[in-house]
Amino acid sequence: MTDREARHAELAAQYLPDALLERFRERAAVYDQENRFFDEDLEELREGGYLTLFVPEEFGGPGLSLSQVGRLQQRLAGAAPATALAINMHLMCNGVVKAMFDRGDRSLGYVFEQTMAGEIFAFGISEPRNDWVLQDSNTVATPQNDGGYLLTGVKIFTSLSPVWTRLIVHGRDSSGEEPELVYGFIDRDAAGITIADDWDVLGMRASQSRATILKDVRLRPERVARRLAPGRVPDLLTFAITSNFQLLIGSVYAGIARRALDLGAAGLKRRTSAKAGASYAEVPEPRARLADALMEYMAVPAQLETYAREFDEGVDHGSGWPLRLVSARINASNAARRAAEVALMCASGAGFNNSDEVSRLFRDATAGLFHPPSADAARPMYAAALLDD
Repeated sequence: MTDREARHAELAAQYLPDALLERFRERAAVYDQENRFFDEDLEELREGGYLTLFVPEEFGGPGLSLSQVGRLQQRLAGAAPATALAINMHLMCNGVVKAMFDRGDRSLGYVFEQTMAGEIFAFGISEPRNDWVLQDSNTVATPQNDGGYLLTGVKIFTSLSPVWTRLIVHGRDSSGEEPELVYGFIDRDAAGITIADDWDVLGMRASQSRATILKDVRLRPERVARRLAPGRVPDLLTFAITSNFQLLIGSVYAGIARRALDLGAAGLKRRTSAKAGASYAEVPEPRARLADALMEYMAVPAQLETYAREFDEGVDHGSGWPLRLVSARINASNAARRAAEVALMCASGAGFNNSDEVSRLFRDATAGLFHPPSADAARPMYAAALLDD
């Protein structure tokens, strides 16, 4: 075992011991069935220091790297995918600030202070009818005399909706000669925030990623993080958001894929073929199907680990970073759906039961179709990398 692998094992035992994961796995089925938030999981994660993983030692946290947190998220997702997906959003906000700190920008240090004080951060960037995502916004940002803004718009898929206390948002200020995108953090107790009560979805139900409606919500001047022109404007904040979002989301689906493969293997071992007179684990066709899914999966954690480590080390891929980050996340979600489908086939009729873990993983994996950018939205970027001068 390498020193790196030994450190990963140590962190796994410290933050996500086997007994804790078994409790999460048992509760995941209940949360899904009852369509409720993972309150008990969150409390145990909080007590164990999981919400402070990225916080540097000078602020009282362990200061873990993106690579280390990504590996932990794979482990958590193997037990409770919706818990892992939702807690990603808090971790991502801290990971963004950690990346900026590591590169010399300490302007958002209050995020670490507030995290250590118990605040929970969430991601309020995705909007209906905005496939530009970070590069534009449908939310109206109205400038105020004190340098702050009033925000009016709708943010969708806001994970951690029942508990977040701080939300990273962006909006478009069109009041001047040239429009600006404004990024910053708003407080949950600010006037004008409404949380939709319409979360009843196919999978990832415990994430409770409800829409957040903003009506003249105050973004205080000291909480404004950036003012940027719309479009593809290089900036450390948006680069850090993209990197943490894509790689941590990819880590969740890598964890789902690994768990689905294990369940698929167990399903084949349980079943007996009357025709073959042996376990289905010895029948060539299902063995080959499981083998193909494993081969597809094995490239995923390697890709995530490589890009996360290069991000941590400050490797400069320039304009090649988006190609790497988005492909890692899309490949992970594809592998998760493939592995979950194979596991369902391996489990046969038992897996089709709605109470079976395989059934839940199959549904949870489909959420990977909806994270931005979608495969359709990303393809032009890859085609341009090869075909455009």
